Order: sequence, then C-alpha cells, then structure tokens
Amino acid sequence: MIELRTPAELDGLRAAGRFVADVLDELLDTVDVGVNLLDLDRVAARMIADRGAVSCYVDYHPSFGKSPFGKHLCTSVNDAALHGLPYDRVLVDGDLVSLDFAASVDGWVADSAVTVQVGTPREDDQRLIDTVERALTAGIAQFRTGNKLGDVSYAIGRVAKDAGYDVNLQFGGHGVGRTMHGDPHVPNDGRPGRGLKLQKGLVVAIEPWLMQGTADLFQDDDGWTLKSVDGSRAAHVEHTVAVTDAGPEVLTLRRAQRADATA
Repeated sequence: MIELRTPAELDGLRAAGRFVADVLDELLDTVDVGVNLLDLDRVAARMIADRGAVSCYVDYHPSFGKSPFGKHLCTSVNDAALHGLPYDRVLVDGDLVSLDFAASVDGWVADSAVTVQVGTPREDDQRLIDTVERALTAGIAQFRTGNKLGDVSYAIGRVAKDAGYDVNLQFGGHGVGRTMHGDPHVPNDGRPGRGLKLQKGLVVAIEPWLMQGTADLFQDDDGWTLKSVDGSRAAHVEHTVAVTDAGPEVLTLRRAQRADATA
C-alpha cells in the first residue's frame, strides 16, 4: 500500500534521515586501508545504540536471504553489488566499497548508500561512481508533483545507458516510512510518462546501482551478498527523498552535500 506522509510525519522522517546521514559520514571517516569490515559494522552498531535507534538489518529476513542478516549495515566490496554481508575482511589499497545503511528512529525509517574508493583511486572506478551519482541526481530531479514514477526510472536509466552501462531491474528503489521496504518499487530504468502519479507526501529511497561489465548477478555462499557474474566491480548510491510543494527534498544529505546545498 502506498502512503502519503503528513507534514508531522515528514518531520519524523527528516530526523531519521539526518541520523542515517550522520552514520554514513562517520563510516566514510573510518573507511581506510587496514580497516576491517566488522569494524565498520561496529561503528554503525554503536551509533544506533547511542541514538536509541533500531537496526533495520539485524533481524531482516526476506525470502531472498538464507537467514536473518545479522549485521547493522551492508558492506559490498569490489564485485559485490548489493546486500554485502560484513565479514572478517581487511580493506586493502584499491578496494571499491559500497556502504548501505538504514535505521528506524522513533518509528520512522530512512535508507541511504554511498560508494567510495579505498586508497589509490582507479579511473574506471571513479567513472562508475560518477555515473551512479549522476543517475541518482537525475532521478531525484524528476521526483516532483505531477510527474510519473516512470519519469524517475527513465532519468536514472538514461544516464546509465548513455554512459555505456547495462541496467539490472531485479533490485531498485522502494517506498520508505514505518518499514524499510514498501510500495512503490522504483526501477532503475523505465518509460517516461508511465506509472504512479507522484504526489506531495510520497517518500521513497531512490537507489541506482551499476556493474562495470554486466547486468547479471549471483548470490554468494553467505546467502546474502549479490555479486557480478563476470567479476566486474560495482557501485551503489541511494537517498531517501520526499515529494514536497517545493520539489524533491532529500532527507539523507550527508555533511558535504548539505554544505554544497547551502553554498
């Protein structure tokens, strides 16, 4: 069921979005050569506890997961595209890591993701990151009253395909509110002018993700991590966004993005 949020409910979602952004900022400050993925998970766990928030991941057990997730964030490294289950692995120079985090604050959920290079940057990785970030920006720009959901999806897919990447439609954006995943589903490609009419109060997580050489995935033996079938590297970004009278409002802007928005 698709729900439109009241101004008071949006205030709750804004608080959740700011917390999720703050956690990702702390994780980005922590990511470095020599840092263990489990250390990143402990950072998220500590901040959840300190805030009195609730993890959306620890007990999460949808049909496509072999068991409850059991960790506090997704850490997808190199050829892992989505749902990366943190494990005892130290980041090394040249790694590409996506951090995907969602939490509930006072009953309201926000969800966001970012991809970052570790140590020495690679030009092909930066091109991939730049593309998913431009796709996210393009999708957000279409998330406004009077447009259709297909306009959002088309904008995302157009950026990806113009850059030469194939788009996977198995996983995409989703409604956010009292739970982490709800209606509507937001594909990362589509047809403009089609689908749900966007209205004030609609809140979704928009999340483009791409792999360098394929659009096909397989599930790792851990029962969660989704990897590219050809071993090519992946990038994933995400923001929780609301339709307002003033246009799309990004609820999960991180520190640097907030500074850019006010500059």
